[in-house]
Amino acid sequence: MDNDFAIDIDAIFEVIDKADIITVRFLILPQRLLIDTRHSETEGPLIKLVPRADSLEERFKSIKQLRPRFRLPEKITAIWWPKHVRELVTCGAWDRLVKRLAISGFPQTAEQCQEVLDELVRQEEQEVLNAIVGEGYHCVWERTP
Repeated sequence: MDNDFAIDIDAIFEVIDKADIITVRFLILPQRLLIDTRHSETEGPLIKLVPRADSLEERFKSIKQLRPRFRLPEKITAIWWPKHVRELVTCGAWDRLVKRLAISGFPQTAEQCQEVLDELVRQEEQEVLNAIVGEGYHCVWERTP
């Protein structure tokens, strides 16, 4: 059921390895995955599902609200993920992300990552089910008796 969109996995790995702030936009999910790799002695990195922002300015404001102890980031790197959520795991991107965040030394980071992944998978499965049963979707073709 996955599509044939080509993904430059090396470019995605480079973003995971170097970017401070990453947002991931999924094909059928309204929420975005926000990853803030910055950390201090008292505050670990952030991985969280957040609502879609209407503008870049809105996203910067939301990051400042979520991370008031950190300075406003210079940039946010966005990734559009046109495949199923589980493909992040299959291609190695998720493991790379977890390792990047775990470097911070905060023991709860891996657990937080797993909770977010589980929620992403759950939301995607629910959205597919909604599409099948027509919840929030409209049929393009009518069935004729």
